[in-house]
Amino acid sequence: MAETQLLKGVLEGCVLEVIAQEEIYGYELIQRLKQYGFSTIIGGTIYPLLQKLEKRGLIAGVMRASPDGPDRKYFQLTEDGRVYLKDFWQQWTELVDKVSQVNGGKYNENT
Repeated sequence: MAETQLLKGVLEGCVLEVIAQEEIYGYELIQRLKQYGFSTIIGGTIYPLLQKLEKRGLIAGVMRASPDGPDRKYFQLTEDGRVYLKDFWQQWTELVDKVSQVNGGKYNENT
C-alpha cells in the first residue's frame, strides 16, 4: 500500500501540529514536513489543504512582507484549531492502540 493512502487521513493533523508549534508559511511548512520524513509531500497537496483548514476556521493566515521576495502568508492555529488538534491526537492515540492490539505488536521497523 502506498504511503499516500495511509497518510491521507492523518496529514491534516500533522499540518495542524506543525502550525501549532510556530507560525509558518506554506513553503516552510512543506520543508518542515520533509524534515520529519514526509518526503513525498508537495505543494499541490499542502496548499489546497491550507485553504481548506483556513476556510473551516482552524487556522488563520496573515500576509507579511518577505525580505527575499513577494509577501508570504503566515498561518497560525485558531482556538477552534487547538480544540480540533487536541481531539485529533486523542483519536490518533486510540486508533494506534487498537491497531497495536490487532497485530499483537509483531510489526515494527525491524520486521
